Amino acid sequence: MAHIRLRKFNTKAMYPDQKLDNDLAMAVRAGRHIFLRGQTAMDFDGRIHGVGDAAAQAENAMRCAKILLEEAGSSLDHVCKVTIYITDRAYREPVYQVVGRWLKGVHPVSTGLIVNGLARPEYLMEIDIDAVIPDDVPLPGE
Repeated sequence: MAHIRLRKFNTKAMYPDQKLDNDLAMAVRAGRHIFLRGQTAMDFDGRIHGVGDAAAQAENAMRCAKILLEEAGSSLDHVCKVTIYITDRAYREPVYQVVGRWLKGVHPVSTGLIVNGLARPEYLMEIDIDAVIPDDVPLPGE
């Protein structure tokens, strides 16, 4: 199969207060390329961490990203691109400090955006991550 979709879900379950019905996945592995769903303050059980604390939300987001990459046969070392969304410029430093600690020595490209809001009003940040598994690393099942 060319695409492996991990942790499939429907938005009805994740956002019951919103009228949504989208079938999505937390991660997709397409060959050696890994696409992660934007990671936020919400953990895999639907709990929101760090309400009012952008750094704590970034910690949760990066912890979840690490797990998803590993489930896809990748790792944080394979991260190539991050896009970080924050809802206030004041959150840039605390969020980037957390992300920088998790990606120390990796040197991905990065884009940062300040936005008016995210999927839930409690979210202060979201990180979107793409990774590529190097050719010398076997894919799961090889």
